[in-house]
Amino acid sequence: MNGMLFRVFTIFKVLWHGTETALKKYGFIGAGNMGYPLLIGAAGFAGKENVTFSTPFLAEMEKVKERSGIGYSPSTAELARESENIVICVKPQMIGQVFEDLRKVDLKDKTIISIAAGVTSERLREGIGTEVRIARIMPNTPAMVGEGMSCICFTDYAGGFTDEQKLAVTNLFGAVGKYEIIPERLMNAAICANGSSPAYVYMFIEALADSVVKYGIPRDTAYRLAAQTVLGSAKMVLETGEHPGKLKDNVCSPGGTTIAAVEALEEAGLRNALFKATDACYKRGEELQKGV
Repeated sequence: MNGMLFRVFTIFKVLWHGTETALKKYGFIGAGNMGYPLLIGAAGFAGKENVTFSTPFLAEMEKVKERSGIGYSPSTAELARESENIVICVKPQMIGQVFEDLRKVDLKDKTIISIAAGVTSERLREGIGTEVRIARIMPNTPAMVGEGMSCICFTDYAGGFTDEQKLAVTNLFGAVGKYEIIPERLMNAAICANGSSPAYVYMFIEALADSVVKYGIPRDTAYRLAAQTVLGSAKMVLETGEHPGKLKDNVCSPGGTTIAAVEALEEAGLRNALFKATDACYKRGEELQKGV
């Protein structure tokens, strides 16, 4: 067959069978506080043409498209059909509708990546109703500024993950911060460590700022002082490799202001308050897991 005939044959084949397009690398069900930064992160390394999303409301999808430049799929089922990696970014109470939509689609050779809090991989598998690869993730909101911390659990369903398939997951969460791979039995503890804990840090920053506003520092300045100090202190832990207790000791000069403040924090029960917060968070995570 010469070149001209081959081109004519190819055009006829496309017209007859319809345009064949490659699967999108990532499809996001939901584009809210956590879904949107992941969507942008994926587009950054995979390309906007390899990413799609869907939400229940057309007006919302149009806004996200205008803001991000990323095209959307008209429905969850259509998104699932055209995506290799299906990223579930919805609240737990919406997961039932997602299951209903996914059951309409052949999910063979696809990967489910779920950030739905409290929804176990077993519940995902039962809800979807078929054997499929599942990765369960606990991210956090600092992903919005590229400083997220995510915990990733790879399951063994549907034969488990190849190294390449794992890379598709770790690349996504690495695009919005850092990640750790953990077994699923530790996922509720991860909610305490990185999922819910940004709220405690924000409370600390707010309280520290309030405490120095009391002595005359302007509020905006107080927030900057407190927030940058938290950021810098966290960076010291990550980059020096020193134990947090040692770094704390380095600031506490004998008979100085810091050790006096540390004594007051111990007396007020700072550590105990954090233990109690973690216990409450863990308990609620177990309740959500049971559907309570």
